[in-house]
Amino acid sequence: MSYNATGNSASRRIATLLDEGSFVEIGGAVTARSTDFNMQEKAAPSDGVITGYGVIDGNLVYVYSQDADVLGGAIGEMHAKKIARIYDMAMKMGAPVIGLIDCAGLRLQEATDALEAFGSLYQKQALASGVIPQVTAIFGMCGGGLAIVPGLADFTFMEENDGKLFVNSPNALEGNEISRCNTASAAYQSKTAGLVDGIGTEAEILGQIRSLVCMIPANYEDDMSYEECTDDLNRVCADIANASEDTAIALAQIADNGVLVETKKDYAKEMVTGFIRLNGQTVGVVANRSKVYGADAETEAEFDAGLTVDGCAKAADFVNFCDAFSIPVLTLTNVAGFAATVESEKNMAKAVARLTYAFANATVPKVNVIVGKAFGSAYVAMNSKSVGADLVYAWPTAEIGMMDAKLAAQIMYPDADADTQSAKAANYKELQSSPNAAAARGYVDAIIEPADTRKYVIGAFEMLFTKRENRPDKKHGTV
Repeated sequence: MSYNATGNSASRRIATLLDEGSFVEIGGAVTARSTDFNMQEKAAPSDGVITGYGVIDGNLVYVYSQDADVLGGAIGEMHAKKIARIYDMAMKMGAPVIGLIDCAGLRLQEATDALEAFGSLYQKQALASGVIPQVTAIFGMCGGGLAIVPGLADFTFMEENDGKLFVNSPNALEGNEISRCNTASAAYQSKTAGLVDGIGTEAEILGQIRSLVCMIPANYEDDMSYEECTDDLNRVCADIANASEDTAIALAQIADNGVLVETKKDYAKEMVTGFIRLNGQTVGVVANRSKVYGADAETEAEFDAGLTVDGCAKAADFVNFCDAFSIPVLTLTNVAGFAATVESEKNMAKAVARLTYAFANATVPKVNVIVGKAFGSAYVAMNSKSVGADLVYAWPTAEIGMMDAKLAAQIMYPDADADTQSAKAANYKELQSSPNAAAARGYVDAIIEPADTRKYVIGAFEMLFTKRENRPDKKHGTV
């Protein structure tokens, strides 16, 4: 299975992913060593996986690419050991690992040898977590224990037609059948399960991986995620106020050259996460979203301005990644409370706690811009000043407080007539819910015009560039 065999799908994917001619194969002569069940009579070139290194836009990466044509794509002992060795090298060099997965599972003929070697791969992934970025892309089968590999990775992509990701196959689930709910499909894993960051054709997801690798640091110490900014640092975002509901559009307007690399784009759309550049520096972004607009400006989806269990989980995982790799975090806040359903109530408290902990525990520069409502403890959890935001800005139209002023007036003056309640609501809004009231108490650092958002957040992150913040000595948190 030579890299030069371009007809081989595993080799072709590497060639598409990396800069032309940059790939260097490691362990190309390795083959299966088991002789049980006459295995020595079966050809196993490279034991079914190409491993090596190359560059993406000049950035060093380590790659393994599985070949489903070798022994049915099953993982054997040497197959797993080759991948584990790539992880060892990547951690020494401080470079990301990209896994291109197309595999039928563990090789039954090698049984415990394959299982033991495969377990060592889990350990390597666990040790590499927070040290180097880990990216996986699924082009074919990824079932059973192999499904844990993308679960341990930081980012996962999936081919939209041929990719299949599952622990238990759809037909093995009680009461289910694949025609009813294909739980292994790319659509299910990206929209419902939330494990997959992006789906598309083979070429599209390899392109998405290239864009992502160029945006994030190579490791937790050496941050090379900077590039020269060709955009105007003081550029006015003239229409950004109209994008307060669809904050993905607002973030793109703030970003250098309008580029937003969104993560888990199809999952929990009420919460936007992704990466942008500000003055050439990579910044992680988290934002509440109440509407999704299509290319024709039509509303594709609409949400209550509340935190959901899935949205909190999505944001918490993303903030943890940013903190591990020293990526500053920008939040756009527009939240009025919590999703109120019987189903969400089962996990809401824990999900919000994890989000709160992620923001409070992060020591990277953190900037919050309140673009709409910021009510109650839902706002507190969204990177508020009280849980550690370094700077908080608010648009003049923002509302900050316990709840909507009209509702507060109704609770405080239940026996008053409508005119009195309206007057009390206006008074409450001025005294308690306006950005001016929050700024007077030091909870907001500045009230800014929406059009000036870009220059303010760029200036904030430049000031915070040398931030150092310690935490109490401990082994690790338990939230």
